[in-house]
Amino acid sequence: MHAQDERARPPDPFGSARLGPVLLRNRVLKAATFEGMSPGGVVSDSLIDFHRRIAAGGAAMTTVSYIAVSRDGRGAPNEIHIHDAAADGLARIATAVHAEGAGISAQLGHAGAVGTIRKRYLGPSPARTIAGTRVHPVSVAEIDEVVGQFAAGARMLAGAGFDAVELHFGHHYLISAFLSPRWNKRTDDYGGSTEHRARLARRVLRAVRDEVGAAIAVTAKLNMADGVRGGLEPAESVQIARILEAEQALDALELSGGGSQLNQMYMFRGDPPRREFAAALHGPQRLGFRLAGPVLFRRYPYEECYFLPMARQFRAALALPLILLGGISTLASIRQAMAEGFDFVAMGRALLREPDLVARLQAGTSTEGTCIHCNRCVPSIYTGTRCVLDHPDPAGAC
Repeated sequence: MHAQDERARPPDPFGSARLGPVLLRNRVLKAATFEGMSPGGVVSDSLIDFHRRIAAGGAAMTTVSYIAVSRDGRGAPNEIHIHDAAADGLARIATAVHAEGAGISAQLGHAGAVGTIRKRYLGPSPARTIAGTRVHPVSVAEIDEVVGQFAAGARMLAGAGFDAVELHFGHHYLISAFLSPRWNKRTDDYGGSTEHRARLARRVLRAVRDEVGAAIAVTAKLNMADGVRGGLEPAESVQIARILEAEQALDALELSGGGSQLNQMYMFRGDPPRREFAAALHGPQRLGFRLAGPVLFRRYPYEECYFLPMARQFRAALALPLILLGGISTLASIRQAMAEGFDFVAMGRALLREPDLVARLQAGTSTEGTCIHCNRCVPSIYTGTRCVLDHPDPAGAC
């Protein structure tokens, strides 16, 4: 039985809480939302300012996103990737966040077949990207290389002073694609059964934990459902979560869904920013998106805690600490998550618009955020992620 089931009352969301070896000041985390502020693949001053504002605004921990384990692991322009030149900037941003009293995590992953840049697109099986680019099926030797890249990335983050690393096992990225029956058609030890499709995720998790030991927290983001026909569904995802839990290497699991190969709006909900996203692309990509936009950006009504119904299945099946994501923008949602046994909540778009929302919720001066879920922040990844209602010009980005 999960420990919180035995408590007479749910925990105070604004009381201190432990995430593995890290003591955090509350239970509200800043979710990973790719910032697009890292030209040259390194930390910029604007990225430091962005996360300093989140930290000063009361979040327990802010998540730097997205950090690719290699150049091929990138998915978009201006992404950090693990290489020697990135180390100093990572240490600078960790120091800045700690000065504001918050912890700092980094989302570490390999984008695989997801991307809008010139690179080698990798996947578990032969395929084509949505733009028609060939996906290179990863060999066993290349799998070993990817596992090593995750371990090296975690080592760099721990050395830079990060408190946690979030392994990106969701959103149709490389590890997610291996987990999914939609994209994984392999017939070797990395394909077929649920256990075999989860093998790469297990290897990455074990390699990262062995690399960092107890120095930092290790979490993972996992799709509960891929949001596409033939993809991962909650019943099988629960099995995968149990496999990961059995490794005894995770400090928490963050529950998500949908992804960037197909059906992005499954993870966002609210208004689909098709026109704005098309305008942010160039050349053939813009034309392709205009044609495929209604399929890639479907319409899902926004509602608070929209992932909670699926997440309850995971809470019932796991003893592992869980982070609830998706539609958390009110004090009532945070308290409901605590009452239902979730250990932390992660807020994304709400903190893009109001970096100080957590502090105001804790002080009682606000009960909900002002984000209107228009999702026009999503295409701003190409000019610096921000709420475009408050900062329409890139010069005014966070």
